[in-house]
Amino acid sequence: MAKNQDTEVLVDELEDAGSGSRVYELGFHLDPELPIEEVKKTYQAIRELIGEKGTLVAEGKPEKIQLSYTISRQEVAGRRDFDSAYFSWIVYETSVPNHAEILTMASSHKHFIRFIDLLTTKDAARHAVEMHELSMKALERVEDSETATAAGAELDAALESVVI
Repeated sequence: MAKNQDTEVLVDELEDAGSGSRVYELGFHLDPELPIEEVKKTYQAIRELIGEKGTLVAEGKPEKIQLSYTISRQEVAGRRDFDSAYFSWIVYETSVPNHAEILTMASSHKHFIRFIDLLTTKDAARHAVEMHELSMKALERVEDSETATAAGAELDAALESVVI
């Protein structure tokens, strides 16, 4: 019962938004076999199209990742399986008609393996960027502490081998 009420609220909110601008997040996987220059060019083209149709709010540049599961796709030459991909995301604000054009581009883009487009908020996008930055800093601290531990072990071994 609660699920139906949540759905009705969401539908009401979308209908109330009318044709004004909304904030969307486009997340996408690009073909991992593309050369890095082509990945950058594809990302820039998508970014420019979104910039023409709306306002960029936040973005995550393409990073090659290992996928949690294999994605299979039927192509003209046969079936292709993907175990990794370049993942990227762009949060943007635009009108409903411009959003439809962006989705049309995404669904027909030959380098996209898969994409998702979500309705979001500017605050949620900013929070995601902040969390990513915090996790990167934490990762740097872990790497620094591992380096310091290794350097300390090397120093201990060198001191033990010193003859007084």
